[in-house]
Amino acid sequence: MEEFLNMGGYAVYVWPSYGLTALFMIALTLSSLHTLSKRKRQLAELEAKRPPRRAPRTAQPQTAQPQTAPTQTAQESSSS
Repeated sequence: MEEFLNMGGYAVYVWPSYGLTALFMIALTLSSLHTLSKRKRQLAELEAKRPPRRAPRTAQPQTAQPQTAPTQTAQESSSS
């Protein structure tokens, strides 16, 4: 176990690197969570200031109109 903790003689470099990485990752997570809560508050404030939305329109049933295929004239069909 001591050999692992010594990291082959590079423990002076390895463990501080792990420590700094962990510290920065924790700081980044906390910063992201703080920014998220701030943005949620801002969104709630903006939504409270917004005028109420209109009532949605009711869907009107649309009548389907039959589509006809284009017809070819006798001259067009003979030239093909």
